[in-house]
Amino acid sequence: MKSVLITGCSSGIGLCIAKGLKDKGYRVFASARSPDDVKNLQNLGFESLLLDLASSESINDAVIKLFEMTDNVYALINNGAYGQAGALEDISRDTLEKQFQSNVFGWHELTNLVLPGMRNINSGRIIYISSVLGFVAMPSRGAYVASKFAIEGLVGTLRLELRDTNIKLSSIQPGPIESKFRENAYLAFKKNIDISKSHYQTQYKVMIKRLKSGQNVKFTLPPEAVLKCAIHALESSNPKNYYRVTFPTKLFSLLGKIFPSKWMDNILNQS
Repeated sequence: MKSVLITGCSSGIGLCIAKGLKDKGYRVFASARSPDDVKNLQNLGFESLLLDLASSESINDAVIKLFEMTDNVYALINNGAYGQAGALEDISRDTLEKQFQSNVFGWHELTNLVLPGMRNINSGRIIYISSVLGFVAMPSRGAYVASKFAIEGLVGTLRLELRDTNIKLSSIQPGPIESKFRENAYLAFKKNIDISKSHYQTQYKVMIKRLKSGQNVKFTLPPEAVLKCAIHALESSNPKNYYRVTFPTKLFSLLGKIFPSKWMDNILNQS
């Protein structure tokens, strides 16, 4: 039975992937950053770990416990993340650092902790749940965009550095997926952005309405669409480097190749 560690399994994509892989016979270690979520995952039958990606201590403790339960990890799925909304002018250094702690530094540290075991058996899969915002920028999403651009740089470089091994890396770029992402983004926005001092108050009113509406944007797919890609990345003898899941992700990928950057800026400013 192959063991898979998945981060960010409290809901949405992470939970869907955890359930789907468990049903397929994988031994799933489903992690979450809150004790209540860990308990819920245990009640669902998962071997669950407390893992806060913003904390190096939490990451190391989780990996120690992981290797007490299994001798090797076949795959790591880096998924746990959140989106910090807000114009970059309104994003403080501290807020940007928090975004990178969870979305980038934690993924990097966790990956480096499981890699030695994969190297020892010369086998493994590492999957990064990235975003359409890992290759295009959109206004009022700058902190999250920067974190996902960084992830794409990390996975691309690591894939080159591991080219002589049988460890395969893939980036899954979902686009709009049914989840609590916008709900959590609104909470982060309220916590870290002072609207009263912003030049973007008018834009924020539109953004807040969108984040609070709970309505799915056009072309939103269920998380099972990401699960399908994750299974292929885990089981194919020749997994793809990039899995572009939804229509917007595929469209922006194509437009970015054929349109001048100024045309793309005009398009993305309408998003």
